[in-house]
Amino acid sequence: MVVNWNRKELLRACLQSLQTQAGVAFEIILVDNGSADGSADMAEREFPVRVIRNRENRGFCAANNQGIRAAGGEFIALLNNDAEAEPGWLRALWQACSRAPDVGMAASKILVWEDPRVIDKAGHLIFPDGQNRGRGSGTKDHGQFDREEEVLWPDGSAALYRRAMLEQIGGFDEDFFAYGDDAELGLRARIAGWRCIYTPAAVVRHHRSATLGKDSTRRIELIERNRLLLAVKLFPLSLLWWNPMFFVARLAFGLAAAHRGVGDAAHFPGIAGKWRIACALWRGQLQALRLIPRIWRKRAAIARIRRLSARQVRQLIFTHRLRLREVV
Repeated sequence: MVVNWNRKELLRACLQSLQTQAGVAFEIILVDNGSADGSADMAEREFPVRVIRNRENRGFCAANNQGIRAAGGEFIALLNNDAEAEPGWLRALWQACSRAPDVGMAASKILVWEDPRVIDKAGHLIFPDGQNRGRGSGTKDHGQFDREEEVLWPDGSAALYRRAMLEQIGGFDEDFFAYGDDAELGLRARIAGWRCIYTPAAVVRHHRSATLGKDSTRRIELIERNRLLLAVKLFPLSLLWWNPMFFVARLAFGLAAAHRGVGDAAHFPGIAGKWRIACALWRGQLQALRLIPRIWRKRAAIARIRRLSARQVRQLIFTHRLRLREVV
């Protein structure tokens, strides 16, 4: 399944890569979020794809949920429109997810499209304030992620989910719209007792931040808003209490890194750039505050699917903890 919004040429390359998949039967569902560049028409004209058209941009979460409802398979694979799968990608994910009945998710080895010697994501890690990032992101690929193993959850840009898991825990939380949505779904699935397997045989090349760009303040807003919503919804209360402390530590470390010209904050140079970041963070936090009452009600509903205790969830988070130097 592919969600698309105004990335016609990237979408064409993505769909072409899906034509190379073999060894497993599959259908391609494209959910187009109101593109104005003819993406959906191109897909229908050039590829054997089923297209669901939205009149407006409904976001990553709602569009994926539409595709999940429309799909008929036992497993649901997601591939970003700015990603290209190598031959054998889908079969490798299917094999990993079929290892055991409690494996509900499979994660890909995602490489940077511009330089495939660099890791984009090999599963996910999380910082104790809710911020999350790909495991190994930005590091050179020296084979350090060439072992199949359990990881926290997959990145939604190239992942496989078991339908039975989604039917039990629900799909993407549409309050998240975009960014951090795969983290919320993944952690919710882990709380419900499902596991995730990373397989290096499922290789994808990904254009990093092609949707909004690394210099987008809207991207920062959504990431900040959603890391707070994820923590409020899913973190144990003992960890939620310390959330501000972890946030301040991460922010201070990020500012120090930006001063050295590295990290995401380096994409916003000068005092004016840092002010833009601060304003985006503040807007994200205000948006989260308005949503917290509704998210808190969803937190109460987690009891219906819970299999891990609060202590086990805290242990899971710290076992797969993102280090400060990795955050930036």
